[in-house]
Amino acid sequence: MVAVAILAAGRGTRMKSNLPKVLHSLGGRSLVERVLDSLSQIQPSRRLIVVGYRSESIQSALAPISNLEFVEQREQLGTGHAIQQLIPHLQDFQGDLLVLNGDVPLLRPSTIASLLATHKQQKNACTLLTAQMPDPQGYGRVFCDSQNHLQQIVEDRDCTDAQKQNRRINAGVYCFHWPDLADVLPKLKAENDQQEYYLTDAVNYLKPVRVVEVEDYQEILGINNRKQLATAYEILQTRIKDKWMAAGVTLVDPHSITIDDPVEIGTDVTIEPQTHLRGQTKIGSGSRIGPGSLIENSTLGENVTVLYSVIADSEVGDGTRVGPYGHLRGRAQIGGECRIGNFVEIKNTTLGRSSNVAHLSYLGDTTTGDRVNVGAGTITANYDGYQKHRTEIGSGTKTGSNSVLVAPVRIGENVTIAAGSTIVEDVPDDSLVIARPRQIVKPDWQPKSAQPQGE
Repeated sequence: MVAVAILAAGRGTRMKSNLPKVLHSLGGRSLVERVLDSLSQIQPSRRLIVVGYRSESIQSALAPISNLEFVEQREQLGTGHAIQQLIPHLQDFQGDLLVLNGDVPLLRPSTIASLLATHKQQKNACTLLTAQMPDPQGYGRVFCDSQNHLQQIVEDRDCTDAQKQNRRINAGVYCFHWPDLADVLPKLKAENDQQEYYLTDAVNYLKPVRVVEVEDYQEILGINNRKQLATAYEILQTRIKDKWMAAGVTLVDPHSITIDDPVEIGTDVTIEPQTHLRGQTKIGSGSRIGPGSLIENSTLGENVTVLYSVIADSEVGDGTRVGPYGHLRGRAQIGGECRIGNFVEIKNTTLGRSSNVAHLSYLGDTTTGDRVNVGAGTITANYDGYQKHRTEIGSGTKTGSNSVLVAPVRIGENVTIAAGSTIVEDVPDDSLVIARPRQIVKPDWQPKSAQPQGE
């Protein structure tokens, strides 16, 4: 059995924020959520989150995730003190305890699985993760023998010049045999400059202790300030984009493109510069997205083209073209082979197959059939100041330029609406509807201000 403890009690003062550090977002997910994601290959029996600063905020943010246990560390007196808080919660536990930090979000699931497998195979009292850092200044150095048995951990400030040449550092990720650790936790002392209880001190009481070295040191980078958060995002993006390019996706300018890790992309998709794919987005094969587009929590079919547009919480059918400067939002559902053109906004609307909304239009709370042509400047007036109302437009209908359809209203099939019409009543199938004043021309007329004035 394996239990996991995630240390998430600190405030993170260097973030300069009222938000607990572990709740800061990295690529659409909080730091602590990413740490939880890294457990996907080990299936722990228990997951304990040690909280302190603004613990209620962390518990609220993680409420949608089931089977989490929260342990409060009222005073933040070091990592050893944090683990001491687990003693009442793990009294009868006889398995292994994996200790992770809530501000180290880049660990790969495979790394954690390898650490745990090594720990169990070698039957260690403790196994800790290490990394070879290009610049280890500020990190405690780890010294081992040829069999990777831990000999000592020396803090950076206590290292001799020779010891500082060692680039192997302690990643702060441990796997303990819990009964062994529980015996030594009461022995920890706060005899240091910080007057804190360090988990590294517990390691000194345990045997055997071995180390596992992570191949990519970037996995163990922690987040202490906004600059490090930005660095972590760059690392995450490099991983994601490398994966998709290897899978047959063309990223025209990877440095200007961002992709959240839940995004799914088909083969032969081209992502143009300055394009951003967010959340639970799916892009079908053969599509071309961008440049200058944002797609968020949306599903796009195959061979879709999106140019300089924003699509959020919507679905777009195969072969549809969107943009430039289209905006789909609020559960818009666009059929296949449609055309959404310049400066068109569509909200909470179902647009039938092979329909066109080419210019300067707004469709809100609307349902259309197939082969509908929406003329330039057509507006569905869906809000009466109190409530939203729906508009229905039948298949084959055409609206003239600058038409206003005042909801609630139903337009039948194969209707032609004259340009400039304001439609306030239902229109039957196969009709021509003209809803505008007759043109009146008064010849030889001038405004009074232009007429000669008497002396």
